[in-house]
Amino acid sequence: MNAVEKSLSSTSSHSSRESVPTPPSGAPAEGRPLDAWLLSKLSAFLGDPSLEFAIRDGARVSPAGTAAARVTFANRATLMAVLTDPAMRFGDAYADGSVTLEGDLVGMLEAVYRAGATTGKPGSFLRRALRRPRANTLAGSRDNIHRHYDIGNQFYSLWLGRTMGYTCAYYPTPQATLDEAQVAKMDHVCRKLRLKPGETVVEAGCGWGTFALHMARNYGVRVRAFNISREQVMYAREHAQREGLAGQVEYVEDDYRNIAGRYDAFVSIGMLEHVGVDNYPDMGGVAHRALGGRGRGLIHTIGRNHPALLQPWIEKRIFPGACPPALSEMMSIFEPWDFSVLDVENLRLHYALTLRQWTENFEAASGKVRDLFDARFVRMWRLYLAGSTAAFTTGKLQLFQVLFSPGQNNDIPWNRADVYAR
Repeated sequence: MNAVEKSLSSTSSHSSRESVPTPPSGAPAEGRPLDAWLLSKLSAFLGDPSLEFAIRDGARVSPAGTAAARVTFANRATLMAVLTDPAMRFGDAYADGSVTLEGDLVGMLEAVYRAGATTGKPGSFLRRALRRPRANTLAGSRDNIHRHYDIGNQFYSLWLGRTMGYTCAYYPTPQATLDEAQVAKMDHVCRKLRLKPGETVVEAGCGWGTFALHMARNYGVRVRAFNISREQVMYAREHAQREGLAGQVEYVEDDYRNIAGRYDAFVSIGMLEHVGVDNYPDMGGVAHRALGGRGRGLIHTIGRNHPALLQPWIEKRIFPGACPPALSEMMSIFEPWDFSVLDVENLRLHYALTLRQWTENFEAASGKVRDLFDARFVRMWRLYLAGSTAAFTTGKLQLFQVLFSPGQNNDIPWNRADVYAR
């Protein structure tokens, strides 16, 4: 079981902090012997994190020291279901309300990540083999994206902030607001790409279109932005019309694989996770055609320190088809096309802070989210945001910005000074 699987094998019902009564050090398990034994097995499977596990009005097992939180199962049947397949069943039980938490949700998940759960449980290899991410073919990608991004612009507008940026922000200081950090991220990328007035840019995956508008408005470039989410493209086009930038920015409702033409810069922010590792050489080919032996490219993506699949509950319930890559896997974008990697920056802790600020907004709007969907949806997304935060704070996920250029191109920066110039 990988680290994300660990996190979703012990989660909570809300993110508020409550004191958790802790028995004396080394306290024995209490309650019915079978239930206590099952709870102990779950704790051991997770690496004995500093958590208390309990069955409602029944058995409980406690850590030797102070418990960071208490995870409570509604009954033995819920616990048994989770034990059979923690990676999937815990998330579903949490969403249904049959698993609850006393304590801080992110802190609980961090405790599980850091405990280093054991691997190699019976059937785990088979489950991993059967849980390959959904295919990112032309048709498959459109369906995967529809299931996540087309659930409503109103929903995302409740918690993403003014920029509608749904990717890692960049915090010049930890005190920056979410909106300030999202704008700083856009400028950070533009400076890395050394954009100049009159240049052309193609964007593979554009979200709600804010970055394309930012490039046009502040750097004087012309942008073609590709996206297969109809909801996002409609929003982006309306925004461009309101700002009077429709003549500089074209939003194309199409797959990145259909990008055509030559451009001075190629950029993709928060889209590579949805491409699928098997398609990376083809994505490199798209960038190769777009740049035509000159120019610069940048890919901004969630990643890992080593190859692994996305946690299966998140892939199935939240992000179908998604798979964050290791840097070694990303090289199959660049190597077949003789791209030179110029710079790699890891913004892992910036994403943890971004997620914390998203979570604050989400919790403040949770009543409205419940009205749009239901209580189960709220708990599902609370778990997703908390699990993602814990994955970044504990180093299980990374955030890579990779700057690259055609190998024969000598128009490249001499140092990093221009990235930080104001």
